[in-house]
Amino acid sequence: MTSDDVPALELDGLTKTFNETRAADGVSLSVPRGSMLGLVGPNGAGKTTSLSMTVGLLRPDSGTARVLGVDVWSDPVAAKRLLGVLPDGLSLPERLTGGELLTYWGGLRGLGRDLVRERARELLRVLELDEADDKGVLVAEYSTGMRKKIGLATALLHAPRVLVLDEPYEAVDPVSARVLTAILRRFTDGGGTVIISSHVMALVEQLTDRVAIIARGRVLADGSLEEVRGSDVTLEDTFVRLVGAREVGDGELAWLSS
Repeated sequence: MTSDDVPALELDGLTKTFNETRAADGVSLSVPRGSMLGLVGPNGAGKTTSLSMTVGLLRPDSGTARVLGVDVWSDPVAAKRLLGVLPDGLSLPERLTGGELLTYWGGLRGLGRDLVRERARELLRVLELDEADDKGVLVAEYSTGMRKKIGLATALLHAPRVLVLDEPYEAVDPVSARVLTAILRRFTDGGGTVIISSHVMALVEQLTDRVAIIARGRVLADGSLEEVRGSDVTLEDTFVRLVGAREVGDGELAWLSS
C-alpha cells in the first residue's frame, strides 16, 4: 500500500465499556482521503464515544485508531498535528476574546506569532466573529452558535488534514451554515477529509459523500451515500429501517386530542 492509499482515518475494533454498558462495541471504519463522511445514529448510539476515542480524548478498552497511518495512542503528538477537532460540549477559556483565544491556541500549537495573527484575523472575518472581537466581546458572552464557530476556528487554525466535528451545525443560523459548508467543501477540495456527527439526515444527505450509521455501539452500515441509502429511498428511511423506530399507537396519548 502506497502512502496515497493510506486512509485518512481508520478505526479498528474500538471498544469502550462504562459501568457494564458497552458504549462502543468493536467500531471499525475506514474513511478515504478527500471525502466527507456523515456519522449518524440515535441518542446513546456511541457516536461521541467513538469519536472521542478516535481523536485521543478517551482511551479505548481495546482497538486502534489511525490518522493518515499514524496511531493516535502510540504516537499522539504526531496524530494530533494532523487532526482538527470540534468535540461535543467543547469547553473554552471564557475570559478571552475570540482573537485572544486563537492567539493562545496558536501558541499551544507551536505556531509563530505572525502566522497566528494572520490566520486568526482571517478566520474571525470569514466566520463573522470579527465585529464581536473588535468590540472586545468575551467568549463567555458568545451565543451557542458563536461558540460553535470559534470552536471550528480553533480546529482549523493549525491547518490540519483531517477534521472531526461533533454536531458542527447545531445552533448555527442559516447564513453562517452556508459559510461553514463553503469552508468544509474548500477543505475537502484541497485534499482534506471531514468526519461530521449529526442527527439531521437531510443535512448529511446534502453535505456528505459517505455515511456511516451507528447504533448500540456498532456500525450497522457504511460506504458511499448511494451504497448506504439506495437509489429510491431517503437516508432517513434507511436509518429508521436499520435502527428501528418506536411507533405511536392509535390509542396512545389520546388525551392530547381535543
